[in-house]
Amino acid sequence: MKGIFKYIKPYGPFMLLTLLLKFVAAMMDLLIPSLLAKIIDDIVPTREVRLIFLWGGVMLICAVFSVTTNVTANRMAEVSAGGMTRQLRHDLFSRVTYLSAGQMDDFTVSSVVSRLTSDTYNVNRMLARMQRLGVRGPILLIGGILITMTMEPRLTLVLAAALPFIILIVWAVTTKSIPVYSGQQKVLDKMVRVLQENITGVRVIRALSRTDYEKERYDKVNEELAEIEQKAGRISSASSPLTTLVLNLGLTAVILTGAYLVQRGEAGPGVIIAFLSYFTIILNAMLGITNIFVMCSKGLASMRRIFEIMEAPEEMPVRMPDPENDLPAEEAGKEAEKEAGREGEAPLVEFKDVTFSYNKKGNHLSHISFALKKGESLGIIGATGSGKSTIVNLLLRFYDADQGSIWIDGRKIDTIPYPELREMFGVVFQNDYLMAASMEENIDFFRGLTREQIDEAAEHAQAKGFITEKEGRMDARVAVRGNNLSGGQKQRIMIARALAAKPRILILDDASSALDYKTDAGLRRELHTHFGETTAITIAQRISSIRGADHILVLEDGRCIGYGTHEELLKSCREYQLIYELQMGMDDEREDLGKEAQENEGE
Repeated sequence: MKGIFKYIKPYGPFMLLTLLLKFVAAMMDLLIPSLLAKIIDDIVPTREVRLIFLWGGVMLICAVFSVTTNVTANRMAEVSAGGMTRQLRHDLFSRVTYLSAGQMDDFTVSSVVSRLTSDTYNVNRMLARMQRLGVRGPILLIGGILITMTMEPRLTLVLAAALPFIILIVWAVTTKSIPVYSGQQKVLDKMVRVLQENITGVRVIRALSRTDYEKERYDKVNEELAEIEQKAGRISSASSPLTTLVLNLGLTAVILTGAYLVQRGEAGPGVIIAFLSYFTIILNAMLGITNIFVMCSKGLASMRRIFEIMEAPEEMPVRMPDPENDLPAEEAGKEAEKEAGREGEAPLVEFKDVTFSYNKKGNHLSHISFALKKGESLGIIGATGSGKSTIVNLLLRFYDADQGSIWIDGRKIDTIPYPELREMFGVVFQNDYLMAASMEENIDFFRGLTREQIDEAAEHAQAKGFITEKEGRMDARVAVRGNNLSGGQKQRIMIARALAAKPRILILDDASSALDYKTDAGLRRELHTHFGETTAITIAQRISSIRGADHILVLEDGRCIGYGTHEELLKSCREYQLIYELQMGMDDEREDLGKEAQENEGE
């Protein structure tokens, strides 16, 4: 929570000026009732019209100065609160982008969204309200009490008797409201998640006629949020009425006491009128302070949620190589080459007995090992949930392996700085996305690539044909999530994005599932011809997409049940044989004829 002071510090002088203006405005407000008492008790009895207008003019100047200063200070408070919140939101977003995948799984996307929006708004309101009322309220309260004590101490004592009850009310409301507001934000997280799922999956929901069901699901979480909002409202709303009740009882006592004093000639009518004005000022100040505590309850609850992310530890830091355990690149290459029993250059990518689980219960990958040299290709195939995409997550270091080690270019993966590591890869994820931008911008993805690189990548990805048919060609707009493109067109744009920067390692995670056989064959031909130096890892459901790979890894329940070439696996791996039989059939002659026809069609 101390971290918030880092954002307040740059605005310190500006906030001090705001508070100074608030102080001056409060002093002007406190001066006006005293001037009124002087006019009624001292000036009016003299019947000097000139003096009446003179002192009335002074009151008017004080009132105008107070209003002008208050408006200026309020605007300054909004400026500084907005600036602090903007920087806080920026840093929070930046921190979110560097959270590990495991931390994002724990926080959840919907919770992160509500912290970036609703919680930062609550903090903004707290910072602004603290500046607007944090000085003005206490000054009016304390100043009003001190001035009334100099005017008529007996009436002040009547007023002061009500203050302990008000303090008790504010403390009770604040203590109960903070946990409720924290719970409210958690329910808001659930609502954001439901909204997110409905908006992104609206086509599926309609296609399966589940609109009514989703309405009920939304109504349920909406009702839950409404209930906790009502609970928070009941707690916070009790503060002002109870405070007003106590103050009004005090005001009644003051009026009765004042009337008694006037009747006995121990106080003037001007003093009583001024005292009532001060009482109104004190009442409003107390209500303002109460509102500050209510707003602070929301702001503090939101601030805790924000700094849960801001202060989250770095789970997967890049560490310095250990001379005892991490061999230098040259030695690591020789060692890996020796272990692999191969001559020539060392593997570019190597998994050594890697075991991993997302929830640390059971294994999503179990003792996986393979090695790929520069320019070699690996195909990965297996049933849904067998661990294919998990290998990609580990290669990009979205997660760290529980056991074993991963080596990239002769270096342990956790010793490679993230920018350097990610620049090695070109990736098309299984559930990738497209921006609402032009074709060119989607392929470039803010990397500053030349138009020639983008056109060349589109050509290699078999996307050039349909792009040239679009109005505006590369400038043609892509709708949100690529909804104006077919599945195959979206995949080709994403493949072009991955190829555009000439990556050393190319990962295609089920990236050709929507491509027809002709386009798929053309893509594989382009990759073989123009990306011979690129190490490729292809995850696919179709054997035709990986049968030409140098190595094929067959997974089942996170375990390797087959590893070798296409021909070797047909002889040694029963699971691969079954997949082959289902997809390609057992008739080799028909397979050859189909392959020949496919190649002729591609030409």
